[in-house]
Amino acid sequence: MSKRYPGFLPISREEMEEEGIEQFDFVLITGDAYVDHPSFGTAIISRLVEALGYTVGIIAQPQWKTTEDFVRFGRPKYAFLVNSGNIDSMVAHYTVARNRRNDDAYSPGKKAGLRPDRALIVYCNKIREVYKDVPIVIGGLEASLRRFAHYDYWQNEVRRSILEDTSANLLSYGMGERSMSEIVTRLASGEPIESLTDIPGTCYIAHELPEGALVCPSFEEVRKDKVAYAKATKIQYDEQDPHTGHILAQGHSKRWLIQNPPAAPLERDGLDKVYDLPYTRRYHPVYEDQGGVPAILEVENSIIQNRGCFGGCNFCAITFHQGRTVTSRSKESIVKEAIKITESPNFKGYIHDVGGPTANFRFASCGKKSMCKDRKCLAPEPCKALKVSHTEYLDLLRTLRKLPKVKKVFVRSGIRYDYLMLDKDDSFFRDLVQHHISGQLKVAPEHCSDRVLKHMGKPPFKYYKAFTDKYHALNKEYNKKQFLVPYLMSSHPGCTLKDAIELALYLKKINYHPEQVQDFYPTPGTVSTCMFYTGLDPFTMNPVYVPRTSKDKAYQRALLQYHMPQNRALVREALLKAGRPDLIRVLK
Repeated sequence: MSKRYPGFLPISREEMEEEGIEQFDFVLITGDAYVDHPSFGTAIISRLVEALGYTVGIIAQPQWKTTEDFVRFGRPKYAFLVNSGNIDSMVAHYTVARNRRNDDAYSPGKKAGLRPDRALIVYCNKIREVYKDVPIVIGGLEASLRRFAHYDYWQNEVRRSILEDTSANLLSYGMGERSMSEIVTRLASGEPIESLTDIPGTCYIAHELPEGALVCPSFEEVRKDKVAYAKATKIQYDEQDPHTGHILAQGHSKRWLIQNPPAAPLERDGLDKVYDLPYTRRYHPVYEDQGGVPAILEVENSIIQNRGCFGGCNFCAITFHQGRTVTSRSKESIVKEAIKITESPNFKGYIHDVGGPTANFRFASCGKKSMCKDRKCLAPEPCKALKVSHTEYLDLLRTLRKLPKVKKVFVRSGIRYDYLMLDKDDSFFRDLVQHHISGQLKVAPEHCSDRVLKHMGKPPFKYYKAFTDKYHALNKEYNKKQFLVPYLMSSHPGCTLKDAIELALYLKKINYHPEQVQDFYPTPGTVSTCMFYTGLDPFTMNPVYVPRTSKDKAYQRALLQYHMPQNRALVREALLKAGRPDLIRVLK
């Protein structure tokens, strides 16, 4: 009986043999279940390797307590490619309170525990137990954001580069199509992996300092000196432009972590080719009896139209991973994918999203080739050089909603309301309200205090106020009953108890009772995480207040949910501590 699953890449020895493959060129190991959809990095990289003419086998969520799964396909001809999954394995496993999560949307049946903590390290060490000299290339979000010495919230200490802990040969950071294409092609041409030291978008370990490298404070320095950590963060962020970035070097004992400048973002034609690869757009059928892979539900009928984000929020990892330069796919490519979605038996007439990191960005922020080091595009005030237009995005949405079988096209990924309000033509705003909201629109003001928003790298609150006024007016004009759901964050660096009270009073004023509030989560690689660890703004070196204790965080969270009976004691305690007993009767 055949073991093959048409359309999918092999995941078993039986499939490998049925396809007549004696030895895979590359073996890809991932911490997620195997989902062949372009929202999953494993799918993109494996299909890219296949398109380049090489064979690739997938080992998804290997059992890591033995080496049995790691030898399933035998030794690959050229290299192992390893990622931990779509998100950092520690974030996948733990809440901000460091409590173990009970489920995992990237695993079959949402079952928790199918990948280890610090999955990249565990997987690479298992490979090395069996294959001492096979090249290992690591990539994905966990590798990308941990490429330098980094603060690890779960251990509350600074860890060295993940390249050191994995003993991998090469790290591909950011969006990896360009770097991975060069890596696999050069390995297949016979080049030893030790010679691949000149590829943009990669990091490696060296014994000698490359000529012209810019040195940032070493692992040993940033581990013991928070000022050095903040300085290193600024240097690393300043050099993340593919046109102006220098080679960076960070000492690790007697060796150097070397980061080559970022790979240039894929232009429109390149993005189109990536999304035109032959994805099945489904999880592997082997998971069907286990309940499928829930993560597919959010993206199965959604379309990624862009990459990069010039929004520059300090708590977001996109700047350090995808970069600030926005590129987008062509209308033709997106329409082609939309038609493919409509042909799926699971399609019910609704395209759930047409977006990306920020849905309403379609092009770079301005005409400059490189991004400014000393300023953000939108905050604290929009740059005068900023290009603002929704014309192309609006035309795209209008085309999609006219397709046969399409009932509605929703926009559910992030809308930058400040950018929207800068557009003198409100045609997109009007279409958004009339046609593209599924009952409620989620936006991310995060806070109402301008001081806190500045620490977050977000614009002043006046832009959100203007947006809400216009939103409600348009809903009234079109006789729509659609709601706003603002994302709010408590305990971000710079947010004092006074600021939390200000936000609680604003929520009281607009009669909004959030059911969920996100505590700031210090994940690797963000500016806000640097603030959390060091108590310093790395760009100004000014001190930043940080709510650190569980009680401080509980106060701020309770104030944002002052309406909940179980929070009344905490709210009272917080108000008394802040010297505001006059508000006890107000916030109840």
